[in-house]
Amino acid sequence: MKKWNVAAIRAAKGVRKLGCTTAYDACFARLADEAGVPILLVGDSIGNNVLGYANTLPVKMEETLSAVAAVSRAVKDALVVADMPFGSYQCGEDKAMENAVRCLKEAGADAIKLEGGEEYAYLVKRMTVSGIPVLGHVGMMPQSVNAYGGFKQQGKTRETAEKIMRDARAIELAGAFAITLECVPSELAAHITASLTIPTIGVGAGPVCDAQWLVMHDLLGLNECVPKFVKKYETLASTVRKAFETYVSDVENSVFPAKTN
Repeated sequence: MKKWNVAAIRAAKGVRKLGCTTAYDACFARLADEAGVPILLVGDSIGNNVLGYANTLPVKMEETLSAVAAVSRAVKDALVVADMPFGSYQCGEDKAMENAVRCLKEAGADAIKLEGGEEYAYLVKRMTVSGIPVLGHVGMMPQSVNAYGGFKQQGKTRETAEKIMRDARAIELAGAFAITLECVPSELAAHITASLTIPTIGVGAGPVCDAQWLVMHDLLGLNECVPKFVKKYETLASTVRKAFETYVSDVENSVFPAKTN
């Protein structure tokens, strides 16, 4: 059995803070797993980080399944979470169940993630009672970017903060094993974290959450323009660019391949 499973993630609340990230292919998934990352999210952020889309909305179910399968094959201990892409669960309850089952049965995910609060609690409940672990997501939800009019912090007013609190509680009561809080004030994130019995995973939500998300391309510095809440742990974009430049130069100048190659 994997070291990091749903029970282990739940048991970490209040005991150990978890640094979690995304992965979209076998190579980086293996490295993250070997480094001890507890949760690897195959996010719909594959759209703008890997597939060249402007945002997450165009990501297709088949693209998600392919990436989830690659990540699942590469890891030994991390919990692999498949992010349900836009349209894969808003399309009706039965179709949503079918797509969630595919993530586990065909692609090898350990759990799924979906965005939404009170309005999707019924779906979270049906999935969890059917044996599909669910990681919730409230606050700023990227799949609703068109409704927001852009990527904006949510929960800044009393009314919207109370709605996010209700959303989080509804998703917990529906059976989710953890919940993402994205781009909400740190005070609200702290209140939700203290109020729930399941772990909260923050992204742009302050330091009090039980765990944190960072997109792999952001934390490694592969993306050079990142949100202000990101900490770059490396600056790999310049390193990789330099390696390509040196390679091209070596070939042009007959330095590579040398006799040793």
